[in-house]
Amino acid sequence: MTMNILIIEDEKKVAKALKEGLERENFTAKIAYNGEDGFFLLNTEKFDLLILDLNLPGRDGIEILKTIRQKGVSTPVLILTARDSVESRVLGLETGADDYLVKPFAFPELIARIRVILRRGKSDQETLLMVGDLEMDLLTRKVIRGKQAVYLTSKEYDLLEYFLKNKNKIVSREMLSKDVWQDIGRATPLDNVIDVHITHLRKKLDDPFTVKLLHTLRGVGFMISEEQP
Repeated sequence: MTMNILIIEDEKKVAKALKEGLERENFTAKIAYNGEDGFFLLNTEKFDLLILDLNLPGRDGIEILKTIRQKGVSTPVLILTARDSVESRVLGLETGADDYLVKPFAFPELIARIRVILRRGKSDQETLLMVGDLEMDLLTRKVIRGKQAVYLTSKEYDLLEYFLKNKNKIVSREMLSKDVWQDIGRATPLDNVIDVHITHLRKKLDDPFTVKLLHTLRGVGFMISEEQP
């Protein structure tokens, strides 16, 4: 699934530039411009990473970091701040940050550090999903079949990731609606929307190749498998 990042940064130009840059890298991002709003979001929504400024109105970054770590929240944290003293770095890291980057910074370095943080604690099996000659790298978000790159939309990527994490298993439309579209309690089923996305995904994934990987099981659902189910 797409990684969801929270940015707590009171400089609006910096925060908006971060959000736009992250979204170009296929992350999703949400902004809080002060410590109180950021702390509220951390307690009400799930994020894969927090980018945290230290000099914040309302509740400073160190206070936020200390509180969430005391509560057992393990969300990775990258401190992004103008405080460049050794003491500030040590304090941030000892309080529970995973990394510390000083402003001004190069955006490619920020992305590289984010990918390293997200890689920590994950096995190769979790970061590289495979079936047959199809590979999906969850860190670089690259999809390759054979030696050919497969270019997907954000939703197609999420859909394929879900199939690969459930390879050789039947995946129903209800499962896709709940887990990929995160649409619970909808009056009108998402079947048509799901079928359209699967058709587009199949064209990119299977049409150019002899061996088909994405199978439809009539009346049941779908399965990604190297073998014909």
